[in-house]
Amino acid sequence: MELAVVYTRANLGIDAPLVTIEVHLSNGLPAFNLVGLPETTVKESRDRVRSAMINAGFEFPNKRITVNMAPADLPKGGGRFDLAIAIGIICASEGLGAGCLETYEFVGELALSGALRSVQGALPMAFAAASSKRQLILPQFNAQEAALVSQAQVLSANSLWDVYLHLTDKKHLAQAKPQTSNNIQNNYSEVYGDLADIVEQDHAKRALTICAAGGHNLLLFGPAGTGKSMLANRLLSILPELGEQDALKVASIRSVVGQQITPQNWRQRPFRQPHHSSSAAALVGGGSYPMPGEITLAHKGVLFLDELPEFGRHVLDVLREPLETGEINLSRAKHKTTYPANFQLVAAMNPSPTGDVDDKRCNDDQILRYLNKVSGPLLDRIDLQVHVPRIDITQAIQKQNSAKSPRVTSQNVREQVSQAQAAQYKRQGCLNADLSNKSIEQFAGLSDENQNFISRAIDALGLSMRAFHRSVKVARTIADLEQSPLITKNHLAESLSYRSFDKLLKQLTSV
Repeated sequence: MELAVVYTRANLGIDAPLVTIEVHLSNGLPAFNLVGLPETTVKESRDRVRSAMINAGFEFPNKRITVNMAPADLPKGGGRFDLAIAIGIICASEGLGAGCLETYEFVGELALSGALRSVQGALPMAFAAASSKRQLILPQFNAQEAALVSQAQVLSANSLWDVYLHLTDKKHLAQAKPQTSNNIQNNYSEVYGDLADIVEQDHAKRALTICAAGGHNLLLFGPAGTGKSMLANRLLSILPELGEQDALKVASIRSVVGQQITPQNWRQRPFRQPHHSSSAAALVGGGSYPMPGEITLAHKGVLFLDELPEFGRHVLDVLREPLETGEINLSRAKHKTTYPANFQLVAAMNPSPTGDVDDKRCNDDQILRYLNKVSGPLLDRIDLQVHVPRIDITQAIQKQNSAKSPRVTSQNVREQVSQAQAAQYKRQGCLNADLSNKSIEQFAGLSDENQNFISRAIDALGLSMRAFHRSVKVARTIADLEQSPLITKNHLAESLSYRSFDKLLKQLTSV
């Protein structure tokens, strides 16, 4: 009996479950059968593998070939199994010892010439291979990406022939080495701009700083052309660099959807800005075998929704659960999966369908109908609601041209944000926005006087208990920016000043 067992990896969400390829060659009419729930793209590998082996200089066995892909109940798609199948056939036909395959995992799509082509999801496979204590053989294009996992042993190959020479100890494959880059924050400023570019709007800049320091969600509303989108785009420039584990998790998500991971971008926070015509499935993910949506692609980064009321109400309401839990559970007929979705929501909108409540083109009922496109439960989950007013253009130009006018840069703010976040992690192990209601009592406790003060303010605005807790969290972040161990009345007052949208709604509904 001619039998070979080869290990490889499938792609399931952001996981890479092990797949065992069993290749059996037997006498009988020549045939090539694939079993083990292969999809059409996998079944087509029979022709690719045959041509690749012949063109690479191997003799394709004229026997009955059976390839079993275990476990049989795991869906398998794509061309990632080509290399493992070809190696299994070569080893079974040439009688190579089984021991030479046990310490390796093979992933790669074969060209008809025998060359290796890249696949998606190299980072999750590298994590899984490292846990299994096996070396991972990948196409050269994917090797640098997989080498970012420091515990993984990644071997880079250009062709099927190179892999064969390595297994027969004739010429060893090179081990991929990770590369690093220190230009991440500079790249943020180049792509998204610097906070110093924005003239005036000091109140909004302060809110953006608090948003970054505590991981809070932010709503910017005001007339058209006041700088809401510019402010939102500069949030990444004041956020600290991702830690290694978070960066690898983010890079794994991007790897699964086919985005290229390089030493220059793998530690960058994501910034996602879907168009308002996007569907609910585009935000949360979908498909027969669910793929990540925008909220997962924004994990540990920013999800920016411009022109918020132009999104469908149903589309916006799908954000409510992941904003609370930091993950999204997708259930489909064929599969269920859970994706991380711990993102900061930044939204921008006009306070009126005509762009400005003061232009007298809409009455209060029309404005209220427009604003009601954003549901109350979603607004409850937005910690800071900031009005971005029009500014005096002449004064702004003079200030911009003034050499004596001090400019607060993104780097200055990022240093403050980093200090505040470091204090939060040291005190409670998470950012203030992630504090549970029970943890608020321990880490953001209020005196009786301050408790009465904020309770009266919340009642006057007609807000929910969730809004109360979020206001306390924002006050805790303001105290951290000022390096204050206790929350004072001034911190609470400033926190409540960032509920401008609630005040606008109350004003419209009381008329």
